[in-house]
Amino acid sequence: MVITQKRSKRKASGGRYGSSTSKKLHQAGNRPAEPRVATRKIKTLRTIGGKSKNILMSDEFINVTDPATKKTSKVKMTNVLENTANKQYIRMNVLTKGAVVETEKGKAKITNRPAQEGYVTGVLVK
Repeated sequence: MVITQKRSKRKASGGRYGSSTSKKLHQAGNRPAEPRVATRKIKTLRTIGGKSKNILMSDEFINVTDPATKKTSKVKMTNVLENTANKQYIRMNVLTKGAVVETEKGKAKITNRPAQEGYVTGVLVK
């Protein structure tokens, strides 16, 4: 089955919408990448128009900015401490925007979307 990004088949009342069209290529989607804390691994995807996307599968480093000094440094991550996207992502060590990770400098909150951008950035949390 192809994953598509289109309207739900169900109405708010629980009834079904009638299907007026079949699936189209421009509606195609992908499974979530769910990047993890491990050695760096990137997958390159061809998108519509011949462009490419770097999908982050796993990474062990994060670009952390210290808000007090405004300095950014590359630091190693150890594990995920909090994740508001899904509580199961904590034990799976999945990196998402808003997740709090343990680093060598302390706790850091991820400020970008790692699966979409191919790298991890964050801000130190006190």
